[in-house]
Amino acid sequence: MSRAALLVLADGRFPAGGHAHSGGAEGAVAAGRITDAATLEAFCRGRLHTAGLVAAGLAAAAAAGADPLLLDDAADARTPVPALRDVARRLGRQMMRAARATWPGPALDALAAARPRGAHQPVVLGLAARSAGLSPLDAAYAAAYESVSGPATAVVRLLSLDPFQATAVLARLTDDLDRIARRGADAGERAAAEGAEALPAASAPLLDITAQQHAAWPVRLFAS
Repeated sequence: MSRAALLVLADGRFPAGGHAHSGGAEGAVAAGRITDAATLEAFCRGRLHTAGLVAAGLAAAAAAGADPLLLDDAADARTPVPALRDVARRLGRQMMRAARATWPGPALDALAAARPRGAHQPVVLGLAARSAGLSPLDAAYAAAYESVSGPATAVVRLLSLDPFQATAVLARLTDDLDRIARRGADAGERAAAEGAEALPAASAPLLDITAQQHAAWPVRLFAS
């Protein structure tokens, strides 16, 4: 197993489409809930412990060998808002293209054939990690980190926030990232053995509401 593959998978330059998405930060900025580094940190911490935990569990379960079609159904059940389901599948399609080009494998091919509209991004990420020889914990780390790095990067553009401050926010979240990645990996490995019911189902209603509203904006900088 090459742990360097985790650096490739988690790199913001990996062509998986995440740069076009703010993870709800654009809506939060417009609503006045993110105005500076302190409020960005609060937003990211909340997103990490809800959407980030769910994504980490799904990715870890896929990396652990759980049925990706069942995981995709479980992701749908944990994503009540149509706008976020659409986003997750668009990101999943882009992640699938990048993963199949980088770490081709039969599991990725089978999921692409079974879900031509795209599977949920964390499920594809977990399969990509498995194809790259990474562990469920590695997959959970990649998913958890992505849940906060996307909003932090977006807010640099949305607010002209000092990028050093945004990076400092991510650094202050590292202990939480460790905890969420471990919880996600534990849940993912249980799900591989016991079924998708073992996966976390944390919710963030305000993120859901804002995402649905954001999808109807006539002009926006980010796709989500």
